[in-house]
Amino acid sequence: MADRPAKRAAPTAEAGGSGSGQPDAIVPMTVPAAAAAPQMAKREKEQENVLAKVRALGVLLTNTPDIEMTLAQLNLPYECREVVDKDADAVIDEIEASLLRVAVSIMQEQGFEYEVPSRTKTNQVYVPELDRIVLKDMAGKRQFANTQTCRKSATTTRILGLVHQLCIKRIHVTKRDLFYTDVKLFEDQTQSDSTLDDLACMLGCTRTSLHVVGSEKGVVVGRLIFFEDGDAIDCTRMGVGGKAIPPNIEKVTGMQSDALFILLVEKDAAFMRMAEDRFYNTHPCIIITAKGQPDVATRLFLRKLRTTLRIPVLALVDSDPYGLQILSVYMKGSQNMSYDSSNLTTPDIKWLGVRPSDLDRFNIPQQCRLPMTEGDIKIGKKLLEEEWIKSNPDWVNELEIMLRTKEKAEIQALSSFGFQYLTKEYLPKKLAAGDWC
Repeated sequence: MADRPAKRAAPTAEAGGSGSGQPDAIVPMTVPAAAAAPQMAKREKEQENVLAKVRALGVLLTNTPDIEMTLAQLNLPYECREVVDKDADAVIDEIEASLLRVAVSIMQEQGFEYEVPSRTKTNQVYVPELDRIVLKDMAGKRQFANTQTCRKSATTTRILGLVHQLCIKRIHVTKRDLFYTDVKLFEDQTQSDSTLDDLACMLGCTRTSLHVVGSEKGVVVGRLIFFEDGDAIDCTRMGVGGKAIPPNIEKVTGMQSDALFILLVEKDAAFMRMAEDRFYNTHPCIIITAKGQPDVATRLFLRKLRTTLRIPVLALVDSDPYGLQILSVYMKGSQNMSYDSSNLTTPDIKWLGVRPSDLDRFNIPQQCRLPMTEGDIKIGKKLLEEEWIKSNPDWVNELEIMLRTKEKAEIQALSSFGFQYLTKEYLPKKLAAGDWC
């Protein structure tokens, strides 16, 4: 058992007390300025050494102009489909035009159908020039008179009507709210969520343009001040839990920060450790997590941070194929929302850790390493076949180490050296060495 701290002696006349039994005002003890100055200077120099490589990366990023190409500029051999932000009036016009075509078709006794873009994997392609996944222009018919698509056409019509109401009233609801408007028709929220993505793609607008948002999931903490619907938010004063990322990113304005980098964290546990240790005070940064698979709001918020502040994004994920998949969603886009990848992706994220090569480099104990399952190995091999992985030799090398050793590890494996090893040793060493790829 650890020794308890000694009790403080009662004040005496010699120590400054009155000797009357009444406690005097406590005068804080300070280290003499002459003795403290060298220590402070040493700490500042050590801190500068740790952050030197990060500063250099930030300067490189600032001096490199952002040149965003569009699909139209590439002259690809196939047609692709992308969406844009539209205001409520534009979305209303699109919905009314679509429903007018339906009404005319019914009046002509031809039934009705919707032409819905296909969001299947076969209709998606990675474009190296854009460094992200895009959706090709193949579409399918959703006919009401067809028994296979009858129910889907009914849910499409129902959600079109609901979104029309939201845009007219200029209000927002969550995906869960939308589902509960007609539980018997939708049956499962995945059905209404999928139809919502189909509609966004069909109407040529982002999903947030439909005035339907996800529930709050992601959180942010650190050296960032912004305004949310006019209210000032200081992310250094949000405690251990951080500030929930608003589901409606359009209401986030006026981002200000003196941070040197953004630290994107896969898991809530690692986020909490860094928030509690105030890692952002000693290493000026903004820490953000979606607590696992990234939601739309977190992806939009990260992109807005990166483009507004123009500072590097470093990622901390588990050393396993799923961690890399999560990172790929932030960087290249997801299959479900490939139609909106231009607004949701942050391509130039650096993989800081935990990387497969770190397991031996930092002597992670064997009892903290986990054997990869057959599913893990299958996903790892598929990732090696991805074009965006092949284009980065360092990533290929890390994946090959993982598949060769058949070992994986979570961020929490670092806690085997101490609960604060992540913030006191691992991250400072990685940052000082510029050990990212």
